[in-house]
Amino acid sequence: MPELPEVETIARNLRLGTQGQPALIGRHLLEACLLWERTLAEPSPAEFYSRLAGQVIEAIGRRGKFLVFHLTHDWLLFHLRMSGDLFVRPKGTPPETHDRLLLTLDEDIQLVFKDARKFGRVWLVNDLDRVVGSLGSEPLDITLTPDIFFTRLHANRRQLKPLLLDQSFIAGLGNIYADEALNLAKLHPLTPSNTLTITQATSLLSAIRKVLQDGILRNGASIDWVYRGGDFQNYFRVYQRTGEPCPECGTLIARITVGQRGTHFCPHCQSAYILVGG
Repeated sequence: MPELPEVETIARNLRLGTQGQPALIGRHLLEACLLWERTLAEPSPAEFYSRLAGQVIEAIGRRGKFLVFHLTHDWLLFHLRMSGDLFVRPKGTPPETHDRLLLTLDEDIQLVFKDARKFGRVWLVNDLDRVVGSLGSEPLDITLTPDIFFTRLHANRRQLKPLLLDQSFIAGLGNIYADEALNLAKLHPLTPSNTLTITQATSLLSAIRKVLQDGILRNGASIDWVYRGGDFQNYFRVYQRTGEPCPECGTLIARITVGQRGTHFCPHCQSAYILVGG
C-alpha cells in the first residue's frame, strides 16, 4: 500500500506537473465517468456528477495516506489502498482494463484513477473532517513535539509496530516506514509503547521524520508494479532484507510477524532488552 512518501510524491506531481504530465492547479473539472461504481464511497453517482462539474482544482495535498483535492466548493479525496494510482493522460484515450474513474478537465486532459484490486475509494464532501477527522497527527507537523509524542506513547499500552500502523495514532506510516524508523531508532518492534523513555521517544520521532523525508526526497519506494518512479527501495535498512547483513553491525536481518504484518529488524541493534526488563 502506498504510504506517506508515495502519496506525497503523487500529490506533488499532480500539483506541480512533471515532464510527462501538466500541473492540475487551476484546472476546471468538466465531467466524470465512473467505470466501477463501488469506487465512489460518497455521494451517489448522480450527485457526484452534478456537484463536480464546473468546480476548479484550487489545491492538491495530502492528509495521512489520503490524496486531498481542494475544489471550489468541495473536497475530493482519494485513498489508493493496495493498488490505486492517479495520473493524467489526453482526453479521448481509450479506457484501460483497470481504470475506475475518469475525470475530464479543461484543455483536453483526463485525470485517471486506476486500481487493479478495486480497494481504492473516492469521496466528494463539503466537510473534510467527514473523511479524515479521525486521523492522528501528521508525523512531519512541527506541532507534534517530542513531549507530546512521549505522552501519547505512554497513554497506550501497545507494541510499537502495531501502534505506529494505527492511523488514529499517527497518520501516514505503513509497514515499510515503520520498520525503517524502528530500526533507525534501535527499538524492537514488540516494545510496549508505555515503557519508552523520553530519550527513546525523541529518537523514535526523529527516526520517523528522517525515513519519511528521505522517502519523499527519493519519490517513495517502487517495490511493486503499482508504484512509479521512486528509488527509496535501494536505500532500505531492513525492510524486505531478511537474511542480509544489518548496515550498522552486520547481524543478519530477521523477519517476524507482528499484528499479521511481516516485520523486519536487526536482532542485535534492536534487542528486546526492554521486553525482559534487562
